Amino acid sequence: MPIYNKDSTEPYKLSRTRIENFCKCKKCFYLEEKLGVARPSSFPFNLNNAVDELLKEEFDSFRGTEKNHPYIVNAGLDAKPFSHPDIEDWRTRNKGIGFLDEETNLFFYGLVDDVWINTVTDQLILVDYKATSKKGEVSLDAPWQIAYKRQIEIYQWLFRKNGFDVQDLSYFVYCNGIQEGLLFNNELKFKIKVIPYKGNDSWIDQTVKMMFEVLNSEEIPESDSNCEYCRYIKKANL
Repeated sequence: MPIYNKDSTEPYKLSRTRIENFCKCKKCFYLEEKLGVARPSSFPFNLNNAVDELLKEEFDSFRGTEKNHPYIVNAGLDAKPFSHPDIEDWRTRNKGIGFLDEETNLFFYGLVDDVWINTVTDQLILVDYKATSKKGEVSLDAPWQIAYKRQIEIYQWLFRKNGFDVQDLSYFVYCNGIQEGLLFNNELKFKIKVIPYKGNDSWIDQTVKMMFEVLNSEEIPESDSNCEYCRYIKKANL
């Protein structure tokens, strides 16, 4: 794993996830980027990944055609899947869409799920797919879903840094696995909800400066009070 070296002339790459790590806990970010001590890996969400891939194939089948995806039509949106030669790169691991901040020599990148285009204004719309299985309606109201909101705002920021006209209103295609009243029968059915979210990426430029300061500091930052990893380490050191 690459470690940050302030004397290096090569741009230091930071993914969208690394920005989120910084937002959650500066100490954990510092330990990973400067000392190579990463957080424990989480379990892979294979079912969620499968849903993502199926949704991408579905939306791709409408991309560049006269027809539109039923989810967009049923939501009453003036939008359609955006057709662009780089669409596959934007959502492919080790590629994505990136931006080099020349002032800090930090290269930021992210992998999007989808990009739509507003058919009235021609502005781009950033879209993210989510999958879960819970009773009741899905929403973006839980405190922990601030990470989802930051995620879409980082994508908006990256596309704007690449010269695209991006509207503030984004969408989450949220797939909720139905648990009740059905036999399994080798099928998992979902209730789909397209949830709007008005992003605001104004926090990111300042965050980039803060990240650069932390990376070039010789002092390990304090733990975030809500960081579960730091709380675990503190309790483990009995």
